[in-house]
This record gives sequence, C-alpha cells and structure tokens, in this order.
Amino acid sequence: MERETVIVAFESDKSRERIRDILEGSGTADCILCRSAAEVKRTAQTLGVTTVVCGFKLADQTAEDLFGDLPPACSMLVVAAQSMLDLCENEDIFRLASPMRRGDLIASVGMLLRMGRRLEKYVRPRRSREEESAIREAKALLMDRNGMSEEQAHRFLQKRSMDAGVRLGQAARLVLDG
Repeated sequence: MERETVIVAFESDKSRERIRDILEGSGTADCILCRSAAEVKRTAQTLGVTTVVCGFKLADQTAEDLFGDLPPACSMLVVAAQSMLDLCENEDIFRLASPMRRGDLIASVGMLLRMGRRLEKYVRPRRSREEESAIREAKALLMDRNGMSEEQAHRFLQKRSMDAGVRLGQAARLVLDG
C-alpha cells in the first residue's frame, strides 16, 4: 500500500524537520514541508492532501484562519504550547500540546489520515471533468431537442443510467453518440 502524504507547516525550520523526521521515520506518512499558509492552501488543493500538521501561527495566517480556507475533506492538527491551543476556538481543529510525545504525534496523524480517507468518499466529486461535461452537454441536447426542463433531462439520464446499469456519465455519452 502506498504511503499517504501530509503537509507539515511551521514557521521554524527545526520544527518542520522534526515533525517530518518522526512521521516519515515511523512510516506513518510522507511529508510535504511548507513555510506559509498560502503554500499550504496551494498544496492541499493541487495535490488533494487531506491532513495538515502545523503550528499555531504561520508567517501569513493563523492555523485557525488557514483551516477555514482548506478543502472540506482536509483535517488539521495544531501542535503548540497549551496556552496557544487554548486560544483556538474552532472545535473541528485537532490539538496536540507541545512538548509532545513521539507516539502521540504518530497516533494523532494516523487517526486523521484514516478520517481523511473516509471523508473523501463523501466530499470529493465522484465524476471526472469529462463526465460532468458530457452530462451537461447531454442535458442541453435533451432540453433543446425534446423541450425538456433541466430537471426532466436529468431524470431521463438517471433512468437511462439505471436501466442500462452504467454510470450517469456513460449514459450521457450514449445520448450524445446518438
């Protein structure tokens, strides 16, 4: 099984490298190191990474503000002094007080990776861009040719999909192909 990837973002080079060494050394995950919230956002969206381990504050944003900008399936573990963690009001952010034990970090990140896999099933789109495009085109064709509303065209595609035992995108391609 391929190892998962987490984003590790701290202002301090030493903290980033220490967390990376623990996670990669234990086989928990591969790490992408980031210095700023902007870098974290870009990386999470581009690569679909579901777990971020970071400090309370990065150079350009707090962890709490950053969390609000991340994709919905992304979870966050903030590692900081307890006094800083107490300032974090968002209940959806996981916290680990430093100094931390190696085993606590590994267990926490492992749990977040498992949660991310489960969440992705519900949050991530299940259709490719090509399928979405084919569905839109097929609905437009049905609406134009047969005077259907968008809802009627969609229901027609769903029924065709179920009757043929194929995905909605495939049913749309069948309509487009004639």
